[in-house]
Amino acid sequence: MKNYFTRMVVLGAVVVGGAAPGLPARARGEERGERARGSEYESVLIKDVPHVRQKPDFCGEACVEMVLRKLGKTYDQDYVFDASGLDPLLGRGCYTRDLTKAARAIGFDVGTVGRQVRVDHLKGDMEAQWAALHADLLRGVPSIICTRYDEQPETTEHFRLVLGYDAKTDEVLYHEPAADRGAYRRMARSKVLSLWPLKYDKKLWTVIRLKLKAGRLNTRRVQPGFTNADYAQHIMQLKKRLPHKDFTILLQKPFVVVGDDRPALVRRRATGTVQWAVDKLKQDYFKKDPKQIIDVWLFKDKESYEKHTVALWGEKPSTPYGYYSSQHKALVMNISTGGGTLVHEIVHPFIESNFPDCPSWFNEGLASLYEQSGERGGKIVGYTNWRLAGLQKAVRGEALPKFADLCSTTRSEFYTDRRGTNYAQARYLCYYLQQQGRLRKFYHQFVRDAGDDPTGYKTLQEVLGERDMAAFQQRFEKWALTLRYR
Repeated sequence: MKNYFTRMVVLGAVVVGGAAPGLPARARGEERGERARGSEYESVLIKDVPHVRQKPDFCGEACVEMVLRKLGKTYDQDYVFDASGLDPLLGRGCYTRDLTKAARAIGFDVGTVGRQVRVDHLKGDMEAQWAALHADLLRGVPSIICTRYDEQPETTEHFRLVLGYDAKTDEVLYHEPAADRGAYRRMARSKVLSLWPLKYDKKLWTVIRLKLKAGRLNTRRVQPGFTNADYAQHIMQLKKRLPHKDFTILLQKPFVVVGDDRPALVRRRATGTVQWAVDKLKQDYFKKDPKQIIDVWLFKDKESYEKHTVALWGEKPSTPYGYYSSQHKALVMNISTGGGTLVHEIVHPFIESNFPDCPSWFNEGLASLYEQSGERGGKIVGYTNWRLAGLQKAVRGEALPKFADLCSTTRSEFYTDRRGTNYAQARYLCYYLQQQGRLRKFYHQFVRDAGDDPTGYKTLQEVLGERDMAAFQQRFEKWALTLRYR
């Protein structure tokens, strides 16, 4: 069981007077009834509070969202999580301290959150806690309390939103965030008082309550792209899928990096390769992040790569280096072969979101350019690499396709190239454009004009300033033979 700084339950303002939540409303939308005979507390109900089903581990966040919606605000549970400042890499929802911070940041007066009750004076102390909560309900102020989920010994703590009290039946009314139909449920007050104290000490038990008295609520700022809440939810699910406990998870936006090598080495690759490549590629090419949160799996060696690819996705890798799977939302790497393939594959999800109609020749040409790359003048640059040998062989054998043919290849034609020249020709065309200072211009003009020029061939001519592409090909082939790969 977690301590009270870990989990919170929201019990919102519940008020009942023996009547269903459909009676005529009084001041502030609250319904107050008569005291039942023998009851110290009168019935009260905060009506028309929308019910929200929580996301995994976001019960507290969902409860705050319910109150916000009652107040006419569109803040959601993700916003509440983000307001807490909680690190999404922890892969959990708000604990008491986090939720308190979020509620205050949004504009709620939460009062004194943690209180202690004496075990040897439990009945009287708990009655006082309930009396304070009930008094706030009468004022139209709901409360957040943290309780055990149920009466089982090993039960977890949970958030609920209490919205009223029925004096005739001595029941508390509450919204249950963990259920689809959880609005205005009932629980015997005696049971609430039993579940409410958290037993962290033998003599002093802890009672948590955050009243949600609305002050000046902050104007919502919409975070572009994925929020911290999105990443937290993603990491929660990812942790459940890890093959074993020796994997390190790191958040390197917009990717989540997962590796089974030494944690320091995984961290160095996450910052030195993934972050570096993302920053430089976005600087020159890409305005939009990938449309989905993508995991970068860095398997430490060939054995790990092959074993875990089958275990996680039921398929053997078709390359010894690594690949990008749009279906599985993953970059899958045998990182022992080096970081070049990783940078190559990082390009693909960015192309997918920024240039969805990109033909295969340019998609792979740009990605292949950065298989061997570095930095010059603050910009990412590609260097000559092992593909040069295939290009020069094709040139010497007079087998290099015309650029018009390269640009017009279909996806199937590009990837089933038996001669093996498509990748090399596409890469070194991008390399040539880079060396001429025209690659960035070509990319942006191609994206802009792809509707009229889906293959990019006309754009290539314009950017090169070439009318006679046969003459250009001769110069290109001559230039290619001068290149060296060291």
